[in-house]
Amino acid sequence: MSNDNNQGFSHEKIEKNVGLMAVLITIAVSFGGLAQIVPLMFQAEAVDPLPGVKPYPALELAGRDIYIREGCYNCHSQMVRSLRFETERYGHYSLAGESVYDHPFQWGSKRTGPDLARVGGRYSDEWHRAHLANPRDVVPESNMPSFPWLENREIDGVQLAANMRGLRKLGVPYTQEEIDGAADAVADKTEIDAVVAYLQGLGKAAPKGG
Repeated sequence: MSNDNNQGFSHEKIEKNVGLMAVLITIAVSFGGLAQIVPLMFQAEAVDPLPGVKPYPALELAGRDIYIREGCYNCHSQMVRSLRFETERYGHYSLAGESVYDHPFQWGSKRTGPDLARVGGRYSDEWHRAHLANPRDVVPESNMPSFPWLENREIDGVQLAANMRGLRKLGVPYTQEEIDGAADAVADKTEIDAVVAYLQGLGKAAPKGG
């Protein structure tokens, strides 16, 4: 009887002490999270790039930065789920080894527009340019906003080189030669050139088929 009373008292004590309960919940969630995350850190498929996956070239990296700046991830995911109706529409489901150089990753879950994980090569450069300048010129029913200013803005090569140095600290294997040549690689290029280059590179190293 005394043991039951002690157990009941302990449980009641935890329920009535918000601070103690919060600490215990945090510990339980932390252990659960670690049990899922730590094994992935030692799996090659999660930490090694797929064959053909390389750090973004300077122009594509600039396009990716613009893609993030303009909030494109709010409407477009970049993760094909392993479901039949997804793989039939978009192609092979996404693999962790495709995103090892993405900081931050662009998987997302919101799809006001279609998933873009496999969009590279599906449309011409001219189609992408027209679509970004005024989406309704190529997709009349589109509710995507226009981005006409991308055609007139030049890329900041100095900032791009700084971004590459930052990514190298995170483990992206940019060479000093690539960083030093970043400004020249994007010279005379506009932001729309960069975004198109980024979109055209998406999914090119993905496995073929569903």
